[in-house]
Amino acid sequence: MIQFLFKGIIRDKNRSVLPILVISLGVFLTVLGSAWFKGVFSDMINTNANFTAGHVRVMTRAYAENVDQTPNDLALVEVDQLINDLDNQFPDFEWVKRTHFGGLLDVPNEEGETRAQGMAIGQGIDFFSPGTHEPERMNIPSSIVEGKLPGQPGEALISDDFAKRFKVNIGDPITLFGSTMYGGMAFTNFTVCGTVRFGMRALDRGAILIDISDAQIALDMADAAGEVLGFQKSGNYDEERALQVKDAFNAQYAADSDEFAPVMQRLNDQAFLGYYLDLAKYMSSIVIFIFVLAMSIVLWNTGLLGGLRRYNEFGMRLAMGEEKRHIYGSLITESIIIGTIGSVVGTIFGLAAGYYLQQHGIDMGSAMQGGGMMLPTVFKARIGPEAFYIGFIPGLISMVLGNALAGIAIYRRQTAVLTKELSV
Repeated sequence: MIQFLFKGIIRDKNRSVLPILVISLGVFLTVLGSAWFKGVFSDMINTNANFTAGHVRVMTRAYAENVDQTPNDLALVEVDQLINDLDNQFPDFEWVKRTHFGGLLDVPNEEGETRAQGMAIGQGIDFFSPGTHEPERMNIPSSIVEGKLPGQPGEALISDDFAKRFKVNIGDPITLFGSTMYGGMAFTNFTVCGTVRFGMRALDRGAILIDISDAQIALDMADAAGEVLGFQKSGNYDEERALQVKDAFNAQYAADSDEFAPVMQRLNDQAFLGYYLDLAKYMSSIVIFIFVLAMSIVLWNTGLLGGLRRYNEFGMRLAMGEEKRHIYGSLITESIIIGTIGSVVGTIFGLAAGYYLQQHGIDMGSAMQGGGMMLPTVFKARIGPEAFYIGFIPGLISMVLGNALAGIAIYRRQTAVLTKELSV
């Protein structure tokens, strides 16, 4: 029976080609849309994690209570030993030192006297260690407007807007005025090796990026850092694994009442990011649901119209003595075959397009300029397990339901008036 119906579908192009094309297109858009929205929200989360919070973050308890002020006088000490311990305990994470600081950038003239000054937000990250992923993690190489990454101690990157506003060129000296870990004044000279633009207003107005070793020297933070960030080596944030690591680490210091004892937080636990994560998760689900629902309605109508167009065919088959139940069953079976073929084809093409966007993404840097929120400049899709089956919801189920509803007309036909209907 199924083989007979399959041959009929293949041979009758009017009955198969258009429905399969419509279903394939709808499933393609559903799969690609699902992967795209999932990737966009994941990229937004990862951008905030990469720039500020990590997947998990270790600080002193006192620092955690005042984290918005980035109080380096409450920073972690003996940080190298702490990172070694973390590497041994949780090898599936990459642990890095970060130090945030604020200060005044002084631009001298040819005589060495102050020509211009401006406020700056600074970060000390690992530029020099072999195999470091910090520049790529923060998207620094692709954000460089002029110059290069710091390659030796004493070199710094500054924001391109700051450089243009105060006419600072590559190779010019600048002086950072700030505060040391112990409350003293810090005066450190750097050479500008490059300028960057991230497309985020908070960073682009005035930023300075230096190696973590230079930050330790400038701020008198020997073997110290404001925080230690942990990133899952898989590249994606796993809430459950982060919770396990957090609980295991914090349990080691549960009996220590020292305010300088380290404490670990997940991405979810940090200020607005927990709310942001929940919002991103719900918004992603809602958007995908609406998209799938819209495609389901379109393909449901396709199945409904396809069944109604065959009204005379059903009448002819009834007139020849075929049972209503058999006609209805063959209609549903045909819709299952057509829906399966279209869903498989659409899913294959949707996964292929999603994989391409997952690898290359779409550069929307020009549209992101001037924003205040940390957003990625290149949005990528992300193929999850649901991408392999989500297209079958509109492609197969909706098609079958549409034909099932259209097939109700079969049972309403009266065999006594078939001759009159077919002669019209």
